[in-house]
Amino acid sequence: MNKVLLAGRLTRDPEMRALASGKHVTQFTVATTEYAGNGKERGEFHNVVTWDRLAEVCGRYLGKAQQVALEGRLQTRTWDDDKGLRHWKTEIVANSVEMLSGRKKKDYAAESAAEAIETVAGTPAAAEDAEAPSVPADEPIAEELAA
Repeated sequence: MNKVLLAGRLTRDPEMRALASGKHVTQFTVATTEYAGNGKERGEFHNVVTWDRLAEVCGRYLGKAQQVALEGRLQTRTWDDDKGLRHWKTEIVANSVEMLSGRKKKDYAAESAAEAIETVAGTPAAAEDAEAPSVPADEPIAEELAA
């Protein structure tokens, strides 16, 4: 059985790209901590890859220092470079990613700034938003991650 379960923090913002085939791929690194019996800690860094819809969601909603839990499998790729040297890369291909620490701080800042501008300007959009039923901000994210 090839199964990986991890919980840790992103070391940087995810890098998302679209391939010529139309598929999306997102790569990021998750840091975990191993605790030894004598009170010492050792950090470990794991390369993670997500594909298709999950890649889009991760690229859009994840950010540096966010806590995540993920499930996937280990995969090792090999290739030869221009000089004929063989290279190996082991990574986790995630099929499930769960955000443990909520939305990115910059999302909250952008949302607050937009609301402040609407309030000051007294735009009709602000009045329409006030009449619209409220939906928790994390709910659409959870639905997209479950899909």
